[in-house]
Amino acid sequence: MNFVTSWSGGKDSCYAMMQAVKLGFMPKVLLNMMNENGKISRSHGLPLSILNQQAQKMQLPIKTVPATWGDYEEKFITILKSLKAKFDLEAAVFGDIDLQPHRDWEEKVCQAASLKAILPLWQQDRIALVNEMIENGIETMIVSCNTMMGESYLGKILTKELALELLEKGIDPCGENGEFHTMVINCPLFSEAIELPAFTTKVYKDYCFVVWE
Repeated sequence: MNFVTSWSGGKDSCYAMMQAVKLGFMPKVLLNMMNENGKISRSHGLPLSILNQQAQKMQLPIKTVPATWGDYEEKFITILKSLKAKFDLEAAVFGDIDLQPHRDWEEKVCQAASLKAILPLWQQDRIALVNEMIENGIETMIVSCNTMMGESYLGKILTKELALELLEKGIDPCGENGEFHTMVINCPLFSEAIELPAFTTKVYKDYCFVVWE
């Protein structure tokens, strides 16, 4: 089964893709929704240069689509239809864990594009999942987080110890509710680790971000 990965650049979409490959499915293309200016990804704030590096390390094409929240769904369905035709796709893989509204939306857009929505991480235990990702060779860095976590977490590599520390603070160790977002530096799907540009950090309203140079 040929699939597109809804690729955020973070750990969940990466591990979902790894699991789909393990099941014998065939990755053909990555899809990332960007903010309106098309310069950084909407969810994780990753620049195009980093997304392109990740795709290159997997030897896969990546399609990036600028969108506002207003036209996001319409553009998502349109690009799914286009990629389905171009790459002979049968499915789309997503990294969501247990937010039902997210799953409902993904199944809706996939249905509109005549694709099957696959969520390999669905309803798995959070801390066990993070540990599994780390054990399976996903090296990932925290690139944004809420102010409850604080700016000091930005740039940290997600380890088992750090996941436990977050859990003890009452923070979801997967960041499933948007507490934090990660960026994959290396994983078994990559030929080698990506090269990170220099960065600074900033706080905007109630969220902290890595700002890439």
